[in-house]
Amino acid sequence: MSGDERYSIGELARRTGLSVKTIRYYADSGIVPPIDRSVAGYRVFDAEAVARLELVRTLRELGVDLAAIRRVVDREVPLHEVAATHAEALAAQIRVLRLRQAVLTVAAKRGAGPAEVDDLRRLAQLTARERTQLVDDFLDSVFTDDWATYPGVIVSMTPELPDDPSAEQVQAWVELAELCRDPGFRTSMRRLARQHAADNDVPGLPRPDAVAVVRDEVASALAAGLDPTEGEAEPVVAAVIGRYARLHGLPDDADLRRRLLERLILANDPRRDRYLDLLSVINGWSGGAAAAPAVDWFVRALRARMPVEARSQPNQVIV
Repeated sequence: MSGDERYSIGELARRTGLSVKTIRYYADSGIVPPIDRSVAGYRVFDAEAVARLELVRTLRELGVDLAAIRRVVDREVPLHEVAATHAEALAAQIRVLRLRQAVLTVAAKRGAGPAEVDDLRRLAQLTARERTQLVDDFLDSVFTDDWATYPGVIVSMTPELPDDPSAEQVQAWVELAELCRDPGFRTSMRRLARQHAADNDVPGLPRPDAVAVVRDEVASALAAGLDPTEGEAEPVVAAVIGRYARLHGLPDDADLRRRLLERLILANDPRRDRYLDLLSVINGWSGGAAAAPAVDWFVRALRARMPVEARSQPNQVIV
C-alpha cells in the first residue's frame, strides 16, 4: 500500500468492512480525519486511514471507549498502557459477573424468593474483612475458649476465598456463610467440639476423634457391602471399639459403647460433611470421602449389638 493512495469514504468502507455511516462518525470525531476533500466536497482519506480504522475496529470490539482510542491513534498514550487499563477493568467486570452468576445459580437451584435472593447477594458481596468476621464469629461460637487448644483444627476449618474466585467458589462461599449463621449448626458443632475436647483431656498428642476412627476402619466394610447388623460385620465392630478404647485408655464395656454411640450420633449431622465439602471447594483442596456413610453404617452396627434400652437414642441429636 503506497503512501500516495487516496480513498473515498465508500472505498474505505469496502476495504475495512465498516459502514459508511460508522466511518463518517469516526471522521467527524477526529479519530480518522480525512486528508482532503474532493472537488465535489467529499472526504478523501490516505492509506493511514485504513490502518487506523482496523485498529479502531479491533479496540472497539475489545470494549475500549472512543476517548481512549483517540488518544492511542493520536499517539498521546502508548497502546500497551490503554490495553493494561482496560484489561484491569474487564477483570473487575468478570469478577462481578461471576458473583452474579453464583447468586443466580444458587437462587435457581433453591427456587428462592426475592428476600432470599437479596440475602444471597449480600453474602456474596461481603468484603474480605466482613467474611473474616463472619467466620471468626462462627468459630468463636464453636470453640468458645478453646482457640489456643486446637489451633490446627481451627485453621483447617477456616475458608480462604481467593481474590479472583471462580463462580463455583463463590457459590460454595454463599452456602458456607449460611451454615456459619445457622444457630442450630453452631450449637451442634459446639457440642461436637466439647466432646472432642473431652476425648483429648489426657496429655499427649491429639488423638483421632470417633469419626476418624470409624471412617478408617469401616471403609473396607462399606466397599464390600457388609450388612452392619449381621455377624459378618463383627470383626469390623471389634476393630473400631478396640482402637477407640486403646486411644483413650478405657475398657471395652457398656459405658464406652454408649459414649462412642453418643459421639457418633452428634457427629452424624449432614451439615458437617457439607461444611467440609464447601471448605474444600473454597480453599482449592482435594475433597475427602464423606464421613456420613461410614458413621451411618457403624451406628447401625453398634446399636444392633447393644442392649435394647441403650438403642433408644435418635439418629440425629435435636439441637
